[in-house]
Amino acid sequence: MKKFVSALSLVGIAMFANGAYAQDPLKAAVAHPQRTPANVVRDAARHPFETLSFFGVNDKMTVVELAPGGGWYTEILAPLLRDNGKLILAGAGNGLKTKLAANPVVFDKVVIGDFNPVDKIDYAPQSSVDVVLTFRNVHNWVAASDTAAKKVFQSAFDALKPGGVFGVVEHRLPADMTQDAKASTGYVHEAFVIKLAESVGFKLVAKSEVNANAKDDAKHENGVWALPPVLANKEKDKAKYQAIGESDRMTLKFVKP
Repeated sequence: MKKFVSALSLVGIAMFANGAYAQDPLKAAVAHPQRTPANVVRDAARHPFETLSFFGVNDKMTVVELAPGGGWYTEILAPLLRDNGKLILAGAGNGLKTKLAANPVVFDKVVIGDFNPVDKIDYAPQSSVDVVLTFRNVHNWVAASDTAAKKVFQSAFDALKPGGVFGVVEHRLPADMTQDAKASTGYVHEAFVIKLAESVGFKLVAKSEVNANAKDDAKHENGVWALPPVLANKEKDKAKYQAIGESDRMTLKFVKP
């Protein structure tokens, strides 16, 4: 079975490399055979094609992914940008580095930069990048320190070329609920993110509800982590959380003037 899957993967990679999907590189990247099956299952909740299309990402750009975590979006961005663009990961843990090294056919051209919001951020020269992306990370930076989130947003502004796009996806806290100083529930106000971006010079140009989820009221024991895929409360109210699905998320497109 493993040999069969491997053979299919090699055929898929060959088709990708030979331009079989050249008419729509982004769709090809989302359908890339080397994506982790568990990640593919979550496409219905994370809408990668629609989200990246909204941010205007194409295969000829230089793109930064901030704090890529386990590499969910990296699996899409790396093959998309490998031949004609460039992917820079702002920070990567040992697990992700191992994953990249294990599959050079897809990840050999990925660049990793320094990214520590409370220490050192150095991932791209000033005004050198077309798009900077962050997926569900803002709450972590708010929790890290009083200045970390603004420092990260400033780094994105500095790295982008004039006219460059900063794309943000984040768990959305309803406006009538209180956001605590450390965003301990994992949710933040949309207005907070917009104000933060504008404070470093960005202009909000569009919003999308592609990652919205009206079933999520953000009132969960253990915050956003009660929901899939984490299900932090284990069997307690599991069916309820599964019925809600993944979190309600803002999807915001900013531009550097």
